[in-house]
Amino acid sequence: MKRSIIRGVGHYLPERVVENSWFESFLETSDEWIKSRSGIERRHFAAEGELTSDLATHAARAALSDAGMDVTDIDAIVLATSTPDVTFPSTATIVQNKLGMTQGFAFDVQAVCAGFVYALTNADALIVSGQANRVLVIGAETFSRIMNWEDRTTCVLFGDGAGAVVLEAGTGTGGPEDRGILATDLHSDGRYRDILHVSGGVSTSQTSGHLMMAGKEVFRHAVEKLSESTLAVMAKGGVTADDVDRIVPHQANIRIITRTAAKLNLTMDKVVVTVADHGNTSAASIPLAMSVAKAEGTLKQGHLCVTEAIGGGLAWGAVLLRW
Repeated sequence: MKRSIIRGVGHYLPERVVENSWFESFLETSDEWIKSRSGIERRHFAAEGELTSDLATHAARAALSDAGMDVTDIDAIVLATSTPDVTFPSTATIVQNKLGMTQGFAFDVQAVCAGFVYALTNADALIVSGQANRVLVIGAETFSRIMNWEDRTTCVLFGDGAGAVVLEAGTGTGGPEDRGILATDLHSDGRYRDILHVSGGVSTSQTSGHLMMAGKEVFRHAVEKLSESTLAVMAKGGVTADDVDRIVPHQANIRIITRTAAKLNLTMDKVVVTVADHGNTSAASIPLAMSVAKAEGTLKQGHLCVTEAIGGGLAWGAVLLRW
């Protein structure tokens, strides 16, 4: 049975580090207020002129290096972002050019914070169907460009960054002991679009707009839907929570992460947590966390992992894989 195996992972964070205290100069907030409600202590912001494609290109090169591959080995790029460089062409094709990749194909996926889960699922389908042998899957965001700096409930939560993995076709027996992606589970429900959205767009206002969120409603849906999708993907893969070595959740809020883990009866020592240092980097947060966990030695070859995320749409899902 064909499997999509992660061969390399990498990430990139902009140089500028923004501590919680930075917001105190222009907002009625504090380091303690932000930490207690989100678990975030700092985040990175892109420099002036530094684009989503720049962050993505750095992360892609790191992942290729980790995989011991060159860009000429790659058949396709699937890039998840909600903050593209331009309306078109896709940021994926811009990254393709910056990498010097002239073969294959590239396209964007837009599912906000669930973007990397959607991108990983699409890349897996490309490999399993024989459309590609090696796929570079990237999550990259510059959410600092769509913040309302007068809204203390949202602007303190987000950061910029990028993460990437190299997927390669391999084979397995078809059981949960295989390396690679074992099962995927995707969902969306447009009835809830208003609780997490951006106020502008090309067709509506010809502006990028600002991020708007009903925090309590998002929290409630996140815990419920993430736990349900995680259980569903484990059932599809023929495993239980006891079999899972690591869960790599979307790094949105420490309270969502801990509440979801509790609903799944997973102890926090199995959960990869990077939200304190990066904030919510949307589609970048999962591959960024994977890269950090591998570098720290907490995510190792053979580990059975679940990664899950929810974002505007609402769109959500989970992926079961063996590292």
